[in-house]
Amino acid sequence: MTAGFVFNEKPLRIDSGEGPYLYGEDGTEYLDAGASYAVTPIGHSHPAVVDAVTEQAQSLTYVQGSYPMDVRDRLYAQLSALAPGDISKVWLCNSGTEANEAAIKFARSATGRSKIIAAQRSFHGRTLGALAATWKQKYKQSFEPLAGDFEFVPYGDEAALEAAIDEETAAVLLEPVQGEGGINPAPDGYLERARELTTDTGAALVLDEIQTGLGRTGSIWATEQADVVPDILTTAKGLASGFPMGATLCREWIADAPGNHGSTFSGTPVVCAAASATIDVLTEQALDDHAAEVGTTLQEGLVDAIGDDVRDVRGEGLMIGIEVKRGANRLLPTLALEEGVLALPAGRSVVRLLPPLIIEKHHAERITEAITAVIT
Repeated sequence: MTAGFVFNEKPLRIDSGEGPYLYGEDGTEYLDAGASYAVTPIGHSHPAVVDAVTEQAQSLTYVQGSYPMDVRDRLYAQLSALAPGDISKVWLCNSGTEANEAAIKFARSATGRSKIIAAQRSFHGRTLGALAATWKQKYKQSFEPLAGDFEFVPYGDEAALEAAIDEETAAVLLEPVQGEGGINPAPDGYLERARELTTDTGAALVLDEIQTGLGRTGSIWATEQADVVPDILTTAKGLASGFPMGATLCREWIADAPGNHGSTFSGTPVVCAAASATIDVLTEQALDDHAAEVGTTLQEGLVDAIGDDVRDVRGEGLMIGIEVKRGANRLLPTLALEEGVLALPAGRSVVRLLPPLIIEKHHAERITEAITAVIT
């Protein structure tokens, strides 16, 4: 299998990275406004992560999860303390799609039901269970049949959600801000209504914070802005600064249900060290508050500069989408090669910005200048 089967490789080769910048093999500097899909929230090769990984690797690189160890226990405690409300149980895995797979299994086990309700334009992963909860057909068409008993409703439509949920529903699975679907924040009151409906019917509310979590939207979890506590919350991407890790955080009634789940690489020592160091930096530097402040500067600057030339600029914190009038993918190579700014698509019409949470206002201004030059 060639790399091209999985990735469409970009026309530049990356050699190194530091802070919010990546460097090509020829030394060209790129301001990373995508953070490789939000994976480097505290920047590339942060010294705290490098030191933690180096120290742990010199001590122990791997032991299976059934053996308790300090570095894993510390991460459990950190995630439990960060989790919203009374969520206290932590399952560690290797990716966001695995975290969502676990969430689906846990919800079905805890409720004894099978139906999963997800949203149109959702994206929850590429393995068969998480893929079944993903909306876009292009991701699914080569791999069907997928897992069954999944139903989709329009995102943000409270009446459609109420009509779909019933006594056979195991879970409602939603993103607080849709990422791949176009950077669509939940309308006011939508997550609150989803919480009411799931509570009334005994279903689990599962919030996918794989992209929105850990400060990205201006609070540690996007769900905090709606004052909603789910039954299961999933996170990944920026959790370990580029080392492979996901987590499924659960309330006790979910975690205490019968069932069997496992993973060989659940909470490996080196990756736990990276995640623990990442959380330390995020919390000690209050990067969620920083993301809210700089994100406002960036979004307002984009509206002022290109508001009349695009369909919309929307988002929360440092998760921003620019809906353009022409295909987003056509703009990104020019943005990278001529302006030195790396961004991402979100569907065919949205340029997605997910920069490291450490960027300052001058970085936001540079991103605005580059996008303005390309769009106008």
